[in-house]
Amino acid sequence: MNNVYSLRQRLFVLILTPLLLMALLLGYWRFTVAQTTAEELFDRSLLSAALAISRDVAISGGDALSPTTSDLISDATGGEVFYHATGPGGIYVTGYAYPPAGTVTNRADIHAPVYFEAQYRGETVRVLRIVERVAIDGVTGNATVTVWQRISDRSRFAAELALRAAGLIGVLLFTLALVVWFGVALGLRPLLDLQQAIAIRSPNDLSQIKRAIPIEAQGIVETLNRLFAKVEDSIAAHQVFISNAAHQLRNPAAAVQSMAEALQDSPTPAQRDQRIDELVAAARNSARVADQLLSMDRLRQPMPDGHTETFDLTQELRTICAEAGPSVLRHNIDFELIAPEHPVDIHGDRLFIAEAIKNLIDNALKHGGPDLTSITVDLHPDDTTAMVTVMDDGKGLSPEDSALALGRFSQVEPSEGSGLGLAIVVSVAERHDGSLVINRVDKGASVTLRLPRAK
Repeated sequence: MNNVYSLRQRLFVLILTPLLLMALLLGYWRFTVAQTTAEELFDRSLLSAALAISRDVAISGGDALSPTTSDLISDATGGEVFYHATGPGGIYVTGYAYPPAGTVTNRADIHAPVYFEAQYRGETVRVLRIVERVAIDGVTGNATVTVWQRISDRSRFAAELALRAAGLIGVLLFTLALVVWFGVALGLRPLLDLQQAIAIRSPNDLSQIKRAIPIEAQGIVETLNRLFAKVEDSIAAHQVFISNAAHQLRNPAAAVQSMAEALQDSPTPAQRDQRIDELVAAARNSARVADQLLSMDRLRQPMPDGHTETFDLTQELRTICAEAGPSVLRHNIDFELIAPEHPVDIHGDRLFIAEAIKNLIDNALKHGGPDLTSITVDLHPDDTTAMVTVMDDGKGLSPEDSALALGRFSQVEPSEGSGLGLAIVVSVAERHDGSLVINRVDKGASVTLRLPRAK
């Protein structure tokens, strides 16, 4: 199942999610600060009101509060303020008759303001009580001023502060969301332009992408350019391979057709038998070329999973030589295998490695010339490498001829072969992190296939 998502939406969520979390934390912090601020403001307003009432009581002799004090009490920070004042001896002076009662601990300084919470008419209130030395009608003593305010008024004020902050944060978040949504769209526009530029390309156009792109997308474009180059090289290689394959298959096919037509016109049974043998040989050669072409094409593909194994190269060589021996001996050529008695384990594709060794033997048989009398297969391993050397005493092969001998569809000298035998061996060696080397010898040819040993 394919997961389809929008890069724009992904960036939108990635950017706004931490901002939203930060906004929640900021909102909680702002609400806490609002509560603290409200408490401080209301406590200060209570203190201001209490001091003003105490002053007016002392100045007016307890008759009335000044207009300024009355305005202060009525305009206190968004909530109603209640008060109660008594003169020396606890005589009622002004204010509400029954102030809220509260427990006040013993204090060293009785004139210091005291804050506490209490119940007043079924509601929780914040109370401030101060005691000051005053003289009323010639009587000097302590005057007590009590002011109080509902806690609900404070909470409402704090909630209003928090809501204002939340509204501001919400507006900022909404604005930021719009900016991010449309900003991401503008930021992704070069990628959309790049997509359109690629979409309108012809399927045959694998040239490099050359256009102004953001730095963040340069890696993608460079990867695409490398991929285009590889695809173009692969297509070109396939076209060359198909052209060469068609050329190589044309001659065997023409030979088979020619011999089949000649077989129909054979005047005698002896000639018919001879042409049948020639037709069978041509058909085998054609099949061999087709097999080599298929092998070369398979070697171009990545190695599939499960096609490799660890096996004993010594035993595999014995099997290969046992199968190739009759064909070699039929040409009156000595055939020898030199291999250690102990196992030599390697890891790889058994079928490809076996085909590579068969191609080395077949190459020695086909290109050894008329003086060929012996072919030797020698396995000599060391700690890290298994080396299979195929030697013959034929007309020889020099390391200087490596480019021609190891190339595809090329030969040092014209022969009945297709020019793919050693090229397949080279591909098998490279596929297994090995190599194929033409050795310098005094007589004949010596070719060594090196393969890493299994760990």
